[in-house]
Amino acid sequence: MTIRPDTPLLDKVQTPADMRGLSDAQLSQLAHELRAETISAVSETGGHLGAGLGVVELTVAIHAVFNTPKDKLIWDVSHQCYPHKVLTGRRERIRTLRKGGGLSGFTKRTESPFDPFGAAHSSTSISAGLGFAVARDLGGSPDYGIGDVICVIGDGSMSAGMAYEAMNNAGHLKKRLIVILNDNEMSIAPPTGAMSTYLSRLYAGAPFQEFKSAAKGAISLLPPPFQEGARRAKELVKSVTVGGTLFEELGFSYVGPIDGHDMGQLLSVLRTVKMRADGPVLIHALTKKGKGYAPAERASDKGHATAKFDVITGEQKKAPSNAPSYTKVFAQSLIRMAERDPLITAVTAAMPDGTGLNLFAERFPNRCFDVGIAEQHAVTFCAGMAAGGLKPFCALYSTFLQRGYDQVVHDVALQRLPVRFAIDRAGLVGADGPTHAGSFDTAYLANLPDFVVMAAADEAELVHMVATAAAIDDRPSAFRFPRGEGVGVEMPETGTPLEIGKGRLMREGNGVALLNFGARLQEIFVAAESLEARGIRPTIADARFAKPLDRELILQLARHHEALITIEEGAIGGFGSHVAQLLAEEGIFDHGLKFRSMVLPDTFIDHDSPASMYAIAKLNAPDIEAKVLEVMGVARIGARRA
Repeated sequence: MTIRPDTPLLDKVQTPADMRGLSDAQLSQLAHELRAETISAVSETGGHLGAGLGVVELTVAIHAVFNTPKDKLIWDVSHQCYPHKVLTGRRERIRTLRKGGGLSGFTKRTESPFDPFGAAHSSTSISAGLGFAVARDLGGSPDYGIGDVICVIGDGSMSAGMAYEAMNNAGHLKKRLIVILNDNEMSIAPPTGAMSTYLSRLYAGAPFQEFKSAAKGAISLLPPPFQEGARRAKELVKSVTVGGTLFEELGFSYVGPIDGHDMGQLLSVLRTVKMRADGPVLIHALTKKGKGYAPAERASDKGHATAKFDVITGEQKKAPSNAPSYTKVFAQSLIRMAERDPLITAVTAAMPDGTGLNLFAERFPNRCFDVGIAEQHAVTFCAGMAAGGLKPFCALYSTFLQRGYDQVVHDVALQRLPVRFAIDRAGLVGADGPTHAGSFDTAYLANLPDFVVMAAADEAELVHMVATAAAIDDRPSAFRFPRGEGVGVEMPETGTPLEIGKGRLMREGNGVALLNFGARLQEIFVAAESLEARGIRPTIADARFAKPLDRELILQLARHHEALITIEEGAIGGFGSHVAQLLAEEGIFDHGLKFRSMVLPDTFIDHDSPASMYAIAKLNAPDIEAKVLEVMGVARIGARRA
């Protein structure tokens, strides 16, 4: 059930400039209406709900105090930005979020001048913000100008080392830079009017140094439940140096913790910082993820990512499942392997639910590790475990594994350590768009010496590849699988290790051979059925391995067919490139073989449904059929191959 909320004040706000004449009480009412609009919109589109609900007051306060877009506001991770989009001229399109041709679920530079920097991966805001601050001070944008720079970093983003590298540099440069730590992992009590009033007077009148000290000492004036949350927050940021905090040791003026849902506190602090700060400042705001929507507050993930839902009940509208998800198949397969092998461990980087390792953690809590948003650490952590005799599985989304590539090369591959990489979300992922597409992992892993690289054609193959990776104990390995449900094949009870570097011949034909790597196999069979109506019966094979290649199978296909076409869900430079290299080395092209490689196009594909994205990529069954007809010299209409 979709309900459009009553939003008389929000209806008058087209851009942040419309907010700057409102009273503080009106801004509080605006936040209430903005929260209702966000819930209503996401109920229709699905998406990241909880993070945005946690920053509603913060969003209103920042835009009311600062002069965006001249003042640069950077969200990190930017799935917090839905309320921001509503306030910055995009309300009319907010119900197109994550749909084809609609608004991105993240900030996007090409979408609005209010989005100065895209941030769909975490922990980048302070680095980018410092860059803006330097550009401002060196006159890098004289026509448009840059004012203040505000970075809102939260939802786990401070667990990545890059944030601290940036803070260290910012503290050294002493540039005016405002960082707001959106700390949504602390439990706080509802705001109290007396405390809000006291802090408003305190912050408005004190010199900046006294203002910072008073903010620290104000904890004792809070009611007991609030005090506990504030103390825990303060302990989180204490430095090992007596009398200081980690942020101050890095050169930042530290203000907080403050209640991120109390408009009075937020406005007072932001106004004071805007007037008086002369270097880098960190404001520590305590918020609740999912704030103001009971179903999100009750959910274990606080409404982090939802399908469409009923606003009244919170019940999500998910299509019935016809097959288990690849993620669940991976998790259950790994659990079965771990039951037989006590050396198997599992590591993820802040995505236990997304990778299925929450199920593994329930069964083996002492053998499962969530390291936070720290992919570089995750990879080297696994390398250390492998060097110590364990069998680690490093479960990451393809797009996030990119963040740890140097560690994959130097800490794992170079030392030939048997770390097993379970690469979820391989290929095009739909609504999250190009920032989350798993386009490049085959290309960037298969070029590493002695790396075993596999791709599952279906959920049964994934079970066997988990077993294969577990059995590889002399070198690193990786297996990739897509997002979503499997294709409904019969499932094995247990996985059987595959012969390394051996593919499988699925169907013999003649004339043209189709060599699959990954989850396009079903599309290939659909294309083959259509081709048979034209008198073309292609041979179909599944490579299973991009490295090592099944040389015998590939050369057999090349020597006994007029044409060979490889199909994969990856970028140029992946499986097809390795096959082409083999064929060139063997001189196969000298004998007239027609070779084509169907890969993702050399562009970033905007968010849409997966089927639509694969249509744009020309990797669906009709595209495979068309490629065969083109290569074989057959007109698409009427003609048949002799």
